[in-house]
Amino acid sequence: MIRIVVPTDFSENAFNAIEYAAILFKDTTCIFYLLHAYTPPIYRVDYALGSPGQLGLPDGHKYSAEAALDKTRKRIKAKYDNPIHEYVTHAAFNTLGDEMKTMINKENIDLVIMGTQGATGAKEILFGSNTVQVLNKAIVPVLAVPSDYGFNPPKRILFPTDYEVDYAKTDFGFLLELSKSWGSRLHVMHVSPPDGLTPQQKKNKANLEKLMLESDHLMHDLPDQELIEAINLFQEELPVDMLAMIKNKHSFLERLFVEPVIRNIGLHSKIPFLVLPYNL
Repeated sequence: MIRIVVPTDFSENAFNAIEYAAILFKDTTCIFYLLHAYTPPIYRVDYALGSPGQLGLPDGHKYSAEAALDKTRKRIKAKYDNPIHEYVTHAAFNTLGDEMKTMINKENIDLVIMGTQGATGAKEILFGSNTVQVLNKAIVPVLAVPSDYGFNPPKRILFPTDYEVDYAKTDFGFLLELSKSWGSRLHVMHVSPPDGLTPQQKKNKANLEKLMLESDHLMHDLPDQELIEAINLFQEELPVDMLAMIKNKHSFLERLFVEPVIRNIGLHSKIPFLVLPYNL
């Protein structure tokens, strides 16, 4: 059984991510936790002291969130009535990132799936603020689904890597299981530096190849260039259905989060993006 959190702000983009999750794991027994975290725009005294419910006071935000979550649950079950899928709703007075972290630990969550933008998301920004919160705090894989993305079976998955990580300390096994379940081919892409690989990179690459022995995969070594450019050029020549990367310290993904706006990146509006944590 896989335990998956799907946060929602009740936008159509968020529901699209729930649909994607239901289809992606249609043949897998799952519990989907539909999560809504709320912080009222105007804080009352009781919110400053803690959740109103803890003080025995009515919490209108919680009641409305729970009603909207139940409506979302009924909507997804009506559209995809899968007997091996269970939907649990959860509303909490908290930031999304902190509530997600709590839920991951409490419910032994395996995966987070969420839309990249909320109802007012700016198209030029790679991730909305909620997605960034979750990516920074999550210790499990996070799959970000672009707005209005219609489901495509992930038959071709692009995995750019710099061979700088110990893959045994990542959730790479999750990616292998996902690719196996869909009969996917994993395209491992490396942008070669002018000086070639270090001894440690060569060792990591060899270990990665061992992990993929029983998986359908191809290795691609590209000439030295910017990673974004390499990813976009690769997709022009061979369209892929999912992008997967490892978020380790000093990585490309870490650099993205300190830049306020990433323009003309190209990849964010096209395909789902799976981010695998690096567990030191």
